[in-house]
Amino acid sequence: MTHTITESPIGPLTLVRTAAGLSGVYMPGHRPAPDEAAFGERDDDAFTDAVAQLGEYWAGARTAFDLPLDPAGTEFQQRVWQALRSIPHGETRSYGWIAAHIGQPTAVRAVGLANSRNPLSIVVPCHRVVGSTGALTGYAGGVERKRYLLEHESGSLLSLAARLDSVA
Repeated sequence: MTHTITESPIGPLTLVRTAAGLSGVYMPGHRPAPDEAAFGERDDDAFTDAVAQLGEYWAGARTAFDLPLDPAGTEFQQRVWQALRSIPHGETRSYGWIAAHIGQPTAVRAVGLANSRNPLSIVVPCHRVVGSTGALTGYAGGVERKRYLLEHESGSLLSLAARLDSVA
């Protein structure tokens, strides 16, 4: 395991990787908190593609990530995280939609739990999942960061300075 830290509009992001691929993208105050002792040594050179693609995302030039990924999770979590990657940039889906999409329409709560355990924030877009009424629900980096990401993707960033102040 190795890690790096890169700046972003929502604060510094800690990127973690295994030999197989990116395994974590964590924000300050991330919940649940990752085990930082498992991040390994810092190696900025191991993350050039991930940092470049995140930069393109923040600049509005990238809508999906093309990186080798290696998130640790159960088979069910992996299916949920794969479904998250099918949500188009700038759109949202409900937990119920994800449950139906993976063929388990009654597993809405389990989908919510798996979504909350996604270790690849932003890259695997768990921020695109909202409640059945469209309400913003919890997010590992906080609801204000989730709102910021959704506004960034929809092109409707309102009061950018105030948003950044509230999430940094």
